Amino acid sequence: MNQSARAAVAKLKGVFGFPVTPFRQDLSLDLESLERNVDAMASFPFCALVAAGGTGELYSLTPDEVEQVVSASVKAVRGRMPVVAGTGFNLPLGVDIAKRAANAGADCILALPPYYVGAPEAGLFAYYEAIGKASDLPLMIYSRDWAVFSPEMVARLADKVPNLVAWKDGQGDTRRLQRIMEHNGDRLAWFGGLGDDCVPGYFAVGVQAYTSSISNLAPKLSLALAEAGLSCNFARLNQLMRRYVNPLYGLRERSRGYEVSAMKAAMEMLGMSAGPVRPPLRECSDADLADLRTLMQVYREML
Repeated sequence: MNQSARAAVAKLKGVFGFPVTPFRQDLSLDLESLERNVDAMASFPFCALVAAGGTGELYSLTPDEVEQVVSASVKAVRGRMPVVAGTGFNLPLGVDIAKRAANAGADCILALPPYYVGAPEAGLFAYYEAIGKASDLPLMIYSRDWAVFSPEMVARLADKVPNLVAWKDGQGDTRRLQRIMEHNGDRLAWFGGLGDDCVPGYFAVGVQAYTSSISNLAPKLSLALAEAGLSCNFARLNQLMRRYVNPLYGLRERSRGYEVSAMKAAMEMLGMSAGPVRPPLRECSDADLADLRTLMQVYREML
C-alpha cells in the first residue's frame, strides 16, 4: 500500500474526534446539523475524525446513509484533518461500505466486528482481508465486543492484510493490550477506543491517541485528557477524570443503550443539534436527564 498513507496514520497522536450522527424527530438523517457539528469539531486540533463509527450509530445506518455521513463529514472537515470511516455488518456489506467511504473521500477505514459472534479465526480473518482489499486506504481494526484477539492473532492478521496499519482497542483490558503492543511493536499504530473513562489505563500502556465521545460536548476536555496522558501527568489526568469523566460515564452506565443517547441529550443541553437515537438504543429517562442537566453545568467550565 501507499507508504506515505501508512506513515501518516503512524503519526496520529492525541485525540480522534468522534461525532454523533444527528437525526430528526422522525429518525431521518439530519445532514445539515452533522455538517455544522463536524465543522465546529474540526476547528479544534484533533488528530483525526471518525465518521459513522460506534458513537455515530454505524449499525443503525444503511449503506447509503453511511456514504452520506462520510461525504458530509469530509465536506465539513475541509482538509483540516483525516477522516476515518466506519464499516462492519458482514463481508459483502463491509466491502460495499468501505468502497463507498473511499469514493466519498475518507482517508482511512475503521472495521468494526462482523455480526457473527461465533466466527472461527479463519472466517474472521477473511472478513477483515476482504474489507482491506476493498480500497487502497489504510485499514484500522476495532477490537470490540466479542472480537477479542491474542498477540499472536494480531500478528497473523497483519501478515494477511497488508494495509492493516492501526489497532483500535475496544476491550479496555490493558493487560492484554500491553501484551499485544509488546508482541507487535511499531508494526501498527495503537489507539484506545473503549471510552474516555479508560484514558488513564490506555496512556499508561503507551497508546498514541484515543477516540473520544466527549469530543462532541467539550473538545477542550478531550484534548486536555490526551495532553495529560501523553505527558504522563497522571495527577492532572486523575483530576479531570474525577470531576468530569467518571460522573458522565457513571450516568451512561445506568441503562443499556445510554452510551449514545446520553451524549446526544447532553449536546442538546449545551446548544448543539443531535436529535434522538434510533432503536435498539433508548432515550434517557426523565430522572436521568435531570441529573445529566446538572452535570452539564459543570461541563460548561470546559467549553
